[in-house]
Amino acid sequence: MRLTDKKILVTGGAGLIGSALAERLLDDNDVVIVDDLSNGIAESVPEAATFVEGDLTDEAVVAEAIDAETDVVFHLAADKYVNADQPREQFETNGEMTYNILERMNEVGVEHIAFTSSSTVYGEAPRPTPEDYAPLEPISEYGAAKLSEEALLSVYGHNYGFRTWNFRFANIVGPRYGAGVVPDFIYKLQQDPESLTIRGNGLQEKSYMTLEDCIDAMCYVVENTDKPVNTYNLGTRTTTSVNRIADIVSDVMGVDPEYEYTGGDRGWSGDVPKMRLSIEKLAALGWEPTVPSDQAVREGAQAILENAENEPHLS
Repeated sequence: MRLTDKKILVTGGAGLIGSALAERLLDDNDVVIVDDLSNGIAESVPEAATFVEGDLTDEAVVAEAIDAETDVVFHLAADKYVNADQPREQFETNGEMTYNILERMNEVGVEHIAFTSSSTVYGEAPRPTPEDYAPLEPISEYGAAKLSEEALLSVYGHNYGFRTWNFRFANIVGPRYGAGVVPDFIYKLQQDPESLTIRGNGLQEKSYMTLEDCIDAMCYVVENTDKPVNTYNLGTRTTTSVNRIADIVSDVMGVDPEYEYTGGDRGWSGDVPKMRLSIEKLAALGWEPTVPSDQAVREGAQAILENAENEPHLS
């Protein structure tokens, strides 16, 4: 489907990726954003978008956000922390939001939904990991929730005439503070530029992708695939270690801290130490990332610092 002259809902549209996606889509579409602002920031919502503030576990909020005029839903809203303090609540909340959205879409005749999944659905898989790798054995409740939500979309794709897209993300870096090792290191070094505590042993190694590449890839896949279920990895061909991220962030900030390690081969319970997604399926469709992983980390760190200086309310 062409993403022009459409009415599009972006859930989680006050967050890093959702707000950038909404800004991109507003060039040629009417955009509605729904967000409860638990992770997002109201100032991130583009002025031209219609904003519904509310919790998608509330069916009344879902009904307000989705009507028969809606053409496609980009579902980004989620409790996003892999090591959540209340994993059962996180699992149930994320699943309930997705189920509510799908039921409402089916009720009013909306049949297109793009869902932001995660590389965590794979667990500790061989690298590079293709989309058809099996068995999928996530090691965190967050990954388990994403996998169960993908399964729900599959049901609606095969049984209810939906067209669905699942995007399994690598690590996305952009201009605003949020979850992730890059903003975490920046915050720590702002508090103490002389030392930096690194969770794990620093040898964890993953793929990092710029926000711009992520948004471009999502839109490209939606516009160029039409199966009932379309699942694509979004990432880069290269990886960056945590130690290398610390070096890059320190260089960008002009500091030279001593590194201290918490120990172990992973940063937290549920952390996958090594991750690189295969993007051959995406490349075969005709799209390639423009920025490799190390450069994505550097550009992300620079953007976070510039944004904090120019728009401190979005930090």
